[in-house]
Amino acid sequence: MITVENVSKSFPGTTAPVVALRNATLSVSAGSLYGIVGPARAGKTTLARCVALRERPDQGVVRYDGMDISKLTGRRLWGAQRQVAVVDPGLRPERTVAGNVAAPLERMGVEPAQRKQRVGTLLDVIGLSRSGARLPSELSPGQQRRVAVARALAVSPSVLFADDPTDGVNGEESAAVLSVLDRARAELGATVVLTTRDADVARRVCDEVALLDRGTVVESGTLLGLLGKPGSQLAEAMLPPINTSRAHFGAYDRTVDVVLIGFAAVGALLPEASARFDVDFTTIGGGLTRLGDTPVARFRLGVEGQRADAALAWIAERGAHVSTPMFGLRNVAA
Repeated sequence: MITVENVSKSFPGTTAPVVALRNATLSVSAGSLYGIVGPARAGKTTLARCVALRERPDQGVVRYDGMDISKLTGRRLWGAQRQVAVVDPGLRPERTVAGNVAAPLERMGVEPAQRKQRVGTLLDVIGLSRSGARLPSELSPGQQRRVAVARALAVSPSVLFADDPTDGVNGEESAAVLSVLDRARAELGATVVLTTRDADVARRVCDEVALLDRGTVVESGTLLGLLGKPGSQLAEAMLPPINTSRAHFGAYDRTVDVVLIGFAAVGALLPEASARFDVDFTTIGGGLTRLGDTPVARFRLGVEGQRADAALAWIAERGAHVSTPMFGLRNVAA
């Protein structure tokens, strides 16, 4: 596990120091895919570099499995840094794909036969097993980014950092880059930490997430756990939007917002509650999405029936998150 405790970091400015991090605190579970989300200049890269041992915090502690690594020096720092890899998107243009991936192994003095085997394994992980002899200029931006990930994984790091890995990569290629990071976690056992300005990136692949703004960690936790947190900005960004007409309010006995998580809940919980309690649910807003492989729905429902309270309590007991909208003032279309 990686823990960050009250880490602050500033850089010299023209008139005064520029504060990049303010008492940042978070925990990254071993083997997770962790997303640090926030707008431009929120401090995401600085936080990642402090955790990756590329920057030393001004104050605070960074721990790997309980050990304070933020004050390591010399050989001990070098040894810790070898366990942490950072994805560098800049490939050497004169080297082939295989040659770029092999470069860290060459520097370590790994035997040619072992290098070849490791490179072959990583090219398969990134889906470019037939492209080893090509040059970077022959690849698309997304393919180049995948090669950069493979190169970072060459030395079998325990922790992999990817700073804005989909920047400049669009559509299906973006999905392919994220898939490679997911495979690095699932198949190679690395703890993966990525930074992004796009909450949709975190929604697609992350287990855990932190929201950073102006150097401060606003909220953090597991992706699914944040869905039930009242007022969660991350949950609001990742859940389907609710756009409803003002005419819907007052047309039903009551109106509620419901978040359903998982295949069983999304597919059957509302119909079963309707039949069990003789109430009618009418969907008046919301939709479906996925958090990783987990289906998630957020609906605004019109509810009618004498046992509405019992029905809503019953679905809440089975994991649904039920709340009352603010009389249509939030996310209401004119």
